[in-house]
Amino acid sequence: MIPQLLIGALSSGSGKTTVTMGLLRALRRRGLNVQPFKCGPDYIDTQFHAIASGSGSVNLDTWLSSESHLLDLYARYGVEADACVAEGVMGLFDGYDRMKGSSAEIARLLGIPVVLVVNGKSMAYTVAAQLAGVRDFAPGVRIAGVIFNRVSCGRHAGFMRQACEDVGLPCFGTIPQIEGLEIPSRHLGLTLSAKAEMDALCDRAADAVEANIDIDALLKSVSMPFKVPSAGTEPTSSGSGLRIAVARDEAFNFIYRENLAQLKRLGKVSFFSPLAGEPLPPADLLYLPGGYPELFAEQLSQQRVTMAQIRDFAESGGRILAECGGMIYLCKGIEEYPLCGVLPMTATMEGARLHLGYRRVAMPSGTQWRGHEFHYSKLTGENALPSVAQQFNAQGEEVSTALFRYKNTIAGYTHLYWGEADILKLWE
Repeated sequence: MIPQLLIGALSSGSGKTTVTMGLLRALRRRGLNVQPFKCGPDYIDTQFHAIASGSGSVNLDTWLSSESHLLDLYARYGVEADACVAEGVMGLFDGYDRMKGSSAEIARLLGIPVVLVVNGKSMAYTVAAQLAGVRDFAPGVRIAGVIFNRVSCGRHAGFMRQACEDVGLPCFGTIPQIEGLEIPSRHLGLTLSAKAEMDALCDRAADAVEANIDIDALLKSVSMPFKVPSAGTEPTSSGSGLRIAVARDEAFNFIYRENLAQLKRLGKVSFFSPLAGEPLPPADLLYLPGGYPELFAEQLSQQRVTMAQIRDFAESGGRILAECGGMIYLCKGIEEYPLCGVLPMTATMEGARLHLGYRRVAMPSGTQWRGHEFHYSKLTGENALPSVAQQFNAQGEEVSTALFRYKNTIAGYTHLYWGEADILKLWE
């Protein structure tokens, strides 16, 4: 019997991430080993979870993976934990196709209860109708109780508690509007100073949770038997003894935890920092994940030895997978800063706008891959290389996002998920 819950909300911006970080840190203060999870493809909130809890967060996504894989992930990573806390995505029932891919679908699949975070600002007793609708909307999704956020005063909190009482849902607490609980932009990069600020924010969020939430009542309400993983469910890969180099630093850190675990099943993984000018480790495969190269372009451009090693590796036919920021790093440059020059394109933030969405990647070999596109930059001269794959959105519509190949370098804006696949098949 351990506490297991999904923190959901009526809409984005309700305070899910703040409450999640506060609860994770509060449970950590109690000496609990907490395993965080994140619904959806987000690779930034997972880093916040790690800072708050001290444990690596795991993505749960029914678009990127099969249901059986998702159940296996939850079982494998949660089995040693004292508590499992999943943060939802968007509104509780918001998916890529109605409820498909939503937080509610994942809660129902895992059989864990939902603690609903409601933004109380400008709300009063009408919230009772919303809570009643959420409670009854989807059979199999159990709402364990409610936390109200941004509540203005004691009288306001009373309205919220009355609403819960009248619809038969526990109110675990009301959090007032507190200065200094705003999460900084997710797109500013997790530098050492930013991590220190995020750590301080986790403490402030935990203070708010401990002062305003009945944590004991919440934990009791969501405690349930943990489903121990079945033997032999861990995925396997066809590789053996490969040397795999992975770029990981403040500029390159958008990495799905299970992708990394799958690489470790393929062989020996070595990490290096292009930002610090660390040499490329001996490698049969180089993985350049996404991140924030645009924020560190000047510093990256100064590390000429590392860039030359990566360029030589690409020219000699070494296998490289470069995603989003990793692809930008392989371009001729970004703005006025020269980079690796493996790809004949230039990246720019001029006229930046968000490109966002799930992607299905159809390769000429017939293999299909799933991933997620999320970036503001764009490429100039991208017609210098043809796309080697057609990509589709979650509705099956063609999108213009390209996947480039130069020798054995494969690069594109899409962050692929291969937690239950053999990534080496990408080069077939």
